[in-house]
Amino acid sequence: MKHFWDERYSAHDWSYGQLPNAYFKEILDSLASSGSLLLPGEGERRNAIYAAQQGWQVDALDYSEVAQQKALTWAARLGLSLNYQVQELPVFTPPKPQYDLIGLFFLHLLPEHRATLHQQIPILLRKGGKLVLEAFNPRQLGNHSGGPKREDMLFTQAMLSHDFRDLHILQLEERTVTLNEGIFHQGEAQVIRLLAEKKH
Repeated sequence: MKHFWDERYSAHDWSYGQLPNAYFKEILDSLASSGSLLLPGEGERRNAIYAAQQGWQVDALDYSEVAQQKALTWAARLGLSLNYQVQELPVFTPPKPQYDLIGLFFLHLLPEHRATLHQQIPILLRKGGKLVLEAFNPRQLGNHSGGPKREDMLFTQAMLSHDFRDLHILQLEERTVTLNEGIFHQGEAQVIRLLAEKKH
């Protein structure tokens, strides 16, 4: 996986664009205050930079050293601080024990790895902390706008309800959207969106 992502991020200036994920931006802009944010599988920095500009303390993780260096270089140009670590997923060591917000965006892993990653998320949220997620659902198969070609790596409402059953679900829906996120996420796409909160 590390080799795959290093190659992808080396071959293109911005594989998934420079603007933040639209759903992430919508949720972040709706929150009354900033805090600590964890972004596993962050990639080249698009969400991390936007969050840091809004005053969030950002911890980002990814497989790829190429992505890390691109993110840190861009943050330095803007005078922003990111804590960006290269770590393997799904098992990782978070920089902090708890977060106000965790974002997972198009982080499609093999089923057993997905379950392992998702099990860690409620533990890493502090009380009142939120999870925001966007990924492809099975109806995305056959589209050319991004995502894995294996159905068992795509997300359903039942899957996410089960994986995050310890959180209070605020929003869980499948939607048709038009992606404009770099060269690999372009065009009409079938996504699933989740917003959940840790109540206790």
